[in-house]
Amino acid sequence: MLAIAQQAPVPTRVRGTIESVDGDMLTVKSRSGEAFKLHMASDLRVVGVVKAQLSDIKLGSFIGATTVPGPDGAPKAVEIHIFPEDMRGTGEGSRPYDLKPNSSMTNATVSESSVSTDGHTLLIKYKGGEKRVDISPETPIVTFVPGETSELKAGAKVIAFIKPLPDGSFETSRVSVGRDGVTPPM
Repeated sequence: MLAIAQQAPVPTRVRGTIESVDGDMLTVKSRSGEAFKLHMASDLRVVGVVKAQLSDIKLGSFIGATTVPGPDGAPKAVEIHIFPEDMRGTGEGSRPYDLKPNSSMTNATVSESSVSTDGHTLLIKYKGGEKRVDISPETPIVTFVPGETSELKAGAKVIAFIKPLPDGSFETSRVSVGRDGVTPPM
């Protein structure tokens, strides 16, 4: 009988804190404590992540909602990010996500918004589907602003989107960096 080796899935993003920057090499300590050395691509895009408010979400806004099933099975938001207009359509759809166990990410357009005694509910629609999302007052809400590579320094909280290179190292072409004490919640 043959044993089949199980390989750990290759990460597509690293969430953590920048430990150092040396030339085009970024070292990020992940939330789990693992250090990732990332080559910064020549076309690196840096995006700032800043705090936003529920009132910033309007009908027609394009948002990303990370949800987990609540006690009643309804999707409960664990974070919301509001995309600027130039990012409309980014990753549109709904799919499993790696932020928390059983989480999903839905990038969609807000089509309805309602308030009740239990909180706030959004109906978001994407090509091929829709999702009702419950938002509590504790749900982190952020938006994106243009960023600079100068923001990538030791101590900055980031999400780096990565891809493996043939030599086993990683490259990043997009980094979202928290500003003003914000840890990117997504």
